[in-house]
Amino acid sequence: MEQELRMDRLVGQRIRAMRVARGWTLDALSSRCHISPSNLSRIETGDRRIALDQLVPIAKALGTTLDALIHSDDDEDVIIRPHATAAGAVTIWLLSNGRTGNGVTVAKMRITPERPTGPEDMVVHPGRDWFTVLSGTARLRLGDRVLLVHEGDAAEFSTMTPHVIGAHDGPVEILTIIDHEGERSHLPGARDATLVS
Repeated sequence: MEQELRMDRLVGQRIRAMRVARGWTLDALSSRCHISPSNLSRIETGDRRIALDQLVPIAKALGTTLDALIHSDDDEDVIIRPHATAAGAVTIWLLSNGRTGNGVTVAKMRITPERPTGPEDMVVHPGRDWFTVLSGTARLRLGDRVLLVHEGDAAEFSTMTPHVIGAHDGPVEILTIIDHEGERSHLPGARDATLVS
């Protein structure tokens, strides 16, 4: 019962937030979903149980889906417990549950100096790469150039340029955002030892 009440309060908060974001009063929403303002007020505050026959017209009036209103706010949807996946000189922790809404994956990577970064180790794929250095210094080979990316700095580049990221003078840890095209080159299982560009 407590879980049902908690869900009713959460749904009520979502309804109120969406109504306020649109600049609507209770009366304005009431006229769109044909539920009295007093009932809407009790739904928003969690003082009234929400019936399915009320949720459908509210969702429609707010221009959202029933699923969006009743989606569970479980901690498992929020907290990510990354596991390390090592392949040679690269260790990867996925920091997002699959691809995020905009089609990218977020990962933390630790690269040791043993990672080869010669011209024969470079990869090419459609898209763009972005990373920031959390600790150490990254050695970015980008075509004919070698760039040192220091702690606190970030790099962004077209991945149609041959590239490879290594470590300079000790291990480096980076936070990277990988687009859909880059996943095949970057993530475990996509390639063997050359997991990261």
